[in-house]
Amino acid sequence: MPLSPDRASMPPASRKIVFHVPSLVAEDAARRRPEPALPVAAPAVPRGDDHLAASEFTADGGDVRKLATLLEVSQSLAGSLNLQTGLYGVLEVLVRRCGARRGAVTLMEEASGLLVVEAALGYPRSAGRVRYRVGEGITGGVAQRGTPAVVPHVSLEPGFLHRAVPRAERDEEDMSFLCVPILMEGSSAGTLAVEMPFMPDADAERMVKVLRITAAMVSQAVRIHRLVEGERQRLVEENTQLREELRERYEFTNIVGNSGPMRQVYEQVAQVVGTGATVMIRGESGTGKELIAHALHHHSPRAGKPFVRVNCAALTETLVETELFGHERGAFTGAQARRKGKFEYADGGTLFLDEIGELSPSTQAKLLRVLQGREFERVGGNETVRVDVRLITATNKDLEKALAQGTFREDLYYRLNVFTICVPPLRERKSDVLLLADHFLEKYARVHARMIKRISTPAIDMLMAYHWPGNVRELENTIERAVLVADGDVIHGHHLSPTLQTAEASGTVVSRSLGEAVGVFESNLIQDALKSTRGNRAKAARLLNTTERILSYKVRRYGIDPRRFRG
Repeated sequence: MPLSPDRASMPPASRKIVFHVPSLVAEDAARRRPEPALPVAAPAVPRGDDHLAASEFTADGGDVRKLATLLEVSQSLAGSLNLQTGLYGVLEVLVRRCGARRGAVTLMEEASGLLVVEAALGYPRSAGRVRYRVGEGITGGVAQRGTPAVVPHVSLEPGFLHRAVPRAERDEEDMSFLCVPILMEGSSAGTLAVEMPFMPDADAERMVKVLRITAAMVSQAVRIHRLVEGERQRLVEENTQLREELRERYEFTNIVGNSGPMRQVYEQVAQVVGTGATVMIRGESGTGKELIAHALHHHSPRAGKPFVRVNCAALTETLVETELFGHERGAFTGAQARRKGKFEYADGGTLFLDEIGELSPSTQAKLLRVLQGREFERVGGNETVRVDVRLITATNKDLEKALAQGTFREDLYYRLNVFTICVPPLRERKSDVLLLADHFLEKYARVHARMIKRISTPAIDMLMAYHWPGNVRELENTIERAVLVADGDVIHGHHLSPTLQTAEASGTVVSRSLGEAVGVFESNLIQDALKSTRGNRAKAARLLNTTERILSYKVRRYGIDPRRFRG
């Protein structure tokens, strides 16, 4: 039939070819038939038959079919984080697209060096327990040589072991066995094998090429899986080690001190450590309240959960609510996204609120609601958030006086004051000073790589005579400084802080009048008070039971600079 002028003049670029992609069959370029000049539709394939038989493996359009199948293989490997699931997906594609009757992937087991069936499709369940030694049977030989193997007739091959499917259970259909190595860094890491209906040599050769490409993709997936698994295992081990180190660090045996007041603290801790009760730790600054809070958490049933610390004194009134409860996007200027608060981060674990006495009245009211109902709303939000948190608080403030002054809520006080642990100041546990000094000496000699062996007797006398207004923290800083300035293997009195240098220890005893002696004593008292309050004159005056005006007069009289005690 002659072509119409319009169709005859149609340029070649406008031709349209419709493909059906039923199988993976490849065709050599030399054997392809030239395409007609007119639009041609591929022959229809009956629905429900998604693959071609082995005899149809050389149909036209093989490259497209191959690419489509390899795309599915790639998607199967990339579509799951589980390697075994991905391997089963690959075998399913080979069965569905290529007409394979069975398929299996074996991988080398590092511990035993055996080939283990990692995934098998079309075989009995017992095939998953099959093992091959390298060089054993067809599969083991492929792994040993690193080259493919084709068995045209499985039933006639004496080297075929029939481990996955016993010979007696095989059907009468003549099958071909194709096996290719999975290569990784130049050596075999496993094999990929399929059983197909009998295939001529040419068809089998083309199928082997496709299997080798598939095996290369499997190799990459296995390599990535092993890298990820190795990294995951390393992180798990590191996490376990860090948790163990934390537990050891906060063992009660690491809390140094055996004086009477400290033994009482240990008894109180032992009573509450295994419970979920709210605990309030009271004591002066530098006595080790946070160390006890850590120990309570790491020896409680919540030890594997988060321990979150919040220093309430370091946060302004406008920030403390956001820090504790979080905020919603747009709650205030700069709130670009939703942010979780410390209560949400500590869910299931322990929240440690240090300096609880510094909270504002509005924050105290919100905190009371959380303690009562274990729920709250983020700043700027209406959604109720429920949490399961154990609360441990600490303060160096006289909360009873704050109650009387109305700066601390009475109902919150009784909620927090379920179980109180009072940590004694260092001046009330003088027998622990030498134990602590030796502990810090060993610690900082190791940290700074110094060969310091002991503390001299005059230096010990100075340590014992001092009243330690900064408590254990001040003692720790004093010993670290002494380790740094010591020029031998012994710490002497002149290596200690100037605040510890008494007239007798430094050899600077001079005769002075009673008035001068009283003035020196008064100056030392004021400096100690300012040191305890970090240069705050009002707090120092209350500590000395005097007025701020009188204290300021004395500060000017003795030439004391309160600014050097700040920070």
